[in-house]
Amino acid sequence: MRVLIADDHAVFRHGLKDILVRHFPDARFGEAETAQAALKLAWKRSWDIMLLDVRMPGRSGLEILKEVKHARPKLPVLILSAYPEDQYALRVLQAGAAGYLTKITATAELIQAVEKVLAGQAYIPPTITGALLDHLRPGAARPAHEKLSNREYEILRLLSSGKAAKTIALELSLSAQTISTHRTRMLKKLGLHSTAELIRYAIQNRLVD
Repeated sequence: MRVLIADDHAVFRHGLKDILVRHFPDARFGEAETAQAALKLAWKRSWDIMLLDVRMPGRSGLEILKEVKHARPKLPVLILSAYPEDQYALRVLQAGAAGYLTKITATAELIQAVEKVLAGQAYIPPTITGALLDHLRPGAARPAHEKLSNREYEILRLLSSGKAAKTIALELSLSAQTISTHRTRMLKKLGLHSTAELIRYAIQNRLVD
């Protein structure tokens, strides 16, 4: 079994390998700590599963996921994140991920998720099953933030966590003008008028920790 782990924290990658190799003794691993390295390895070799952090330096895991699913549609991608399921899980599943786990997940759940994904099934966290069913119900009301692109959603969360636009620009390797443009688009899509209203909206809709 060939496993590609894309996460910018070496200690976390090492921990994942230790857990997986105990349950899958024949597993062989590839590691990437940046988006560029992750995509390069994804194209270069054949993998049975990819474990991808939703936040990577320079580019988000959602952007990496989109490119991977375009070039390697059959490669199952299991998203790992420090964020609670209700903040990202539906979005990454819609983007083509085979499953979503938080980084505080118990070992048993991680193994269960990997086994399901390797078997061609999706792993949906029990905590969002109800929300997913509501989302799929015909005629169900959709929250306004579902109109946001993945990049806009990420910037909204960062703004709402108290980070300045210049800090976000550096973190995402974007220009301050690009952040400003995304902010303007978010205000229009959400029917809001200021950054303060954006932050209030994110808090009310539990989009930040």
